[in-house]
Amino acid sequence: MENIKIKIIEKDRILDIVPLIQQLNDQTPFELLKERILEMIEQNYECAVMYDNEKLIGVCGIWYMTRHYIGKSMEVDHVIIDNTYRGQGLGRLFFDWIYKHAKSKGCEASELNTYTGNPKSHKFYYNEGYEIKGFHFLKVMREDGKFY
Repeated sequence: MENIKIKIIEKDRILDIVPLIQQLNDQTPFELLKERILEMIEQNYECAVMYDNEKLIGVCGIWYMTRHYIGKSMEVDHVIIDNTYRGQGLGRLFFDWIYKHAKSKGCEASELNTYTGNPKSHKFYYNEGYEIKGFHFLKVMREDGKFY
């Protein structure tokens, strides 16, 4: 793990994350995914990345907000460790860095959503101390009604 580096990716390198995002999200067309990521980076969003030497092996989007029920918080989004690097303790290392980074920005809490069909992530998040406090509902308002 001595070659592992974690940082916030520079805005001009944000599209480097697309191949890893596609490991989690193969529903969204490639060009639309790129368009959305470019829009996200201009909002209240950062993306933490993990490298093994120069190889990108992990991404985690971080949204910042203030919630009436918890105060200043971060919401982690699209957390991905490359398939070939899973099971090596890198998720814990990544989250330790993310928590420190968020605390340095004044965050008091962390929230997240995870796909219901991803039970391995559920176990990880329980082990990280997350608790289910509600349900995330989604209504697609596009004419085609599809989730992508």
